[in-house]
Amino acid sequence: MDLLPGLPNDIALECLIRLPLHQFSKAASVCTNWKTEIKHPLFRQRRKESGLTRPVFVLAQAMVTTIRKPYGITSLSSTQFYRLTLYDPERGCWYDLPPIPELIDGLPMFCRVVGVGSDVMVIGGCDPVNWRVMDSVFIYNFVSGSWRRGADMPGGQRLFFGCASDSERFVVVAGGHNDEKNALRSALLYDVAEDEWITLPEMAFERDECKCAFHRGEFHVIGGYPTHAQGQFQRSAEVFNSATSRQWHLEEDFLGADTCPQTCIEGDDGRLYMCRDGAVVVKIDATWKHVAKLPGGVSNGAYLTAWQGKLLAVGNSILDEIQSSYELDVNSESKEKTWRKLDTPNEYCGHVQSVCCLEI
Repeated sequence: MDLLPGLPNDIALECLIRLPLHQFSKAASVCTNWKTEIKHPLFRQRRKESGLTRPVFVLAQAMVTTIRKPYGITSLSSTQFYRLTLYDPERGCWYDLPPIPELIDGLPMFCRVVGVGSDVMVIGGCDPVNWRVMDSVFIYNFVSGSWRRGADMPGGQRLFFGCASDSERFVVVAGGHNDEKNALRSALLYDVAEDEWITLPEMAFERDECKCAFHRGEFHVIGGYPTHAQGQFQRSAEVFNSATSRQWHLEEDFLGADTCPQTCIEGDDGRLYMCRDGAVVVKIDATWKHVAKLPGGVSNGAYLTAWQGKLLAVGNSILDEIQSSYELDVNSESKEKTWRKLDTPNEYCGHVQSVCCLEI
């Protein structure tokens, strides 16, 4: 059957790949042929090759409530109820993703959110009611507009682990700590297509609160600290190539300083960026160099992510204050680059505990 009556299928496909993201699930429900075409991995590849994919950011973000004070004064405050929100930078709009049906009390606390292809995954965390550590995996597909369960994360309780994807098929979970607060050297690889977990070789060092990043075709587990030195972040990283490696490769002075690595991300220029000492820095060869001073509105606890030559920083200036979002063009030729504050509705100014970017 033709995709569109009266048109050759190659022309019809050119029409389909131009659908906006928010119409995918509706189009997939039109007929079996459209659903098969839109859900096929080559559909996203064709959109990408035609320059039609666009970035979206998915955030694990707290709901916001209004606090009424004396004399009619009101203020906004984050609640302890977290849900997934989406920011579309091209349209400049924010909205909520559908809630996970099994999680009526909101997202797990300290869960990790990671994008893979047309899916976004919510991994692990703590039950927000009884604080039980969870090993669950929930996957939202932007094509079908629905949630599904993935295979549970094996290997016992794990919290504050690093997590990253290759944006296509694989996710690495590494480090963190177990139920006895002992830092872990273990690492796992999740195959989204097969819904299967694979145990990787152990890393050389324990790495609690480490950061994972997929950088230049390899998974990097960056920083973290061992059991005997809690909170004393290390500067080394360990590197694993899922296609060719059987062991982790240690890079001793990767961070150049003993610092928390949680903001470390790869830009689309293939370089690593992170927040350090009130500024954004970039790793060029073995040296971290200044890019721009962080704006005052995100000087405390910023989250960083990247897309199309830009950085998005989400954070606040005072602990527990409502959060702000800023955008930076890293390709700007000005000596001191300028941040642009995003116009964010009040309901999307809640505390953020994880963020990822997808090209869909």
